[in-house]
Parts: sequence; C-alpha cells; structure tokens
Amino acid sequence: MARVKAGPAHHARIKKWRDNAKGYWGGRHRLTRTIRGAVQKAWNTSYRDRRRKKREMRALWNIRISAALRPLGLNYSRFIYGLKQEEINISRKVLAQLAIENPDDFAVIAAKVKEGLDAGKASAS
Repeated sequence: MARVKAGPAHHARIKKWRDNAKGYWGGRHRLTRTIRGAVQKAWNTSYRDRRRKKREMRALWNIRISAALRPLGLNYSRFIYGLKQEEINISRKVLAQLAIENPDDFAVIAAKVKEGLDAGKASAS
C-alpha cells in the first residue's frame, strides 16, 4: 500500500500560512518554514504596534495642545491642571482637534482655564 503524507489536510494548513504571507518578498512567500517565521513575526509586531500607536497618538495630541497654548501664555501642564480645577472634561484628542481646526474656540477654553488659575492664585495669597 502507498504511503500517505497527510494529503489535503496538510496542504490546507500550509495554504492558510501562505495566504497570510501574500505580498512578502522572495522565499518569505514561497517557502513553508520561512513563511511561518515571517508571518509570526508580522503578527507579533502588529500586536505590539497597535498598542504603541495609542501611545504615539497621545504624545502627538499633547504636543499639538502645547504648541497651541504657547501664544496664549500658558504651558501644557498648567493648562491640564486648570482643566481639572474648572472640571472641564474634554479629551486630549478633542482638544488637539480644536487647537488645529477651531483655534478661536480653543482660545476661549484656554482663557477660561487661565481665569480660573489666576483666581486660584489670588485667593491663595
């Protein structure tokens, strides 16, 4: 009797890996062992970078907010502190969008925060 080497099931398993390696260069999309390593590494980096992306976006929003605050006479840390004191709950993402798209509205929020900070200084002394 002839020897069977897994047949259709084996090819189906390899095909799943091959489908995930579409577009890879050279042996990384042709050779079964290389495909597995390349796809697993791609999955690991994409998993890691989905988390890293969130970190980088928050840092970008902070930079944009800070840049918009400088001409208004505030710095980022004082502004965030003032927002918390005034109980203004706006996410950094929305603040960054406001700073870019509607600088006048952002200036109104910054002025309110600045007033609150100045009133706090006056009452403390």
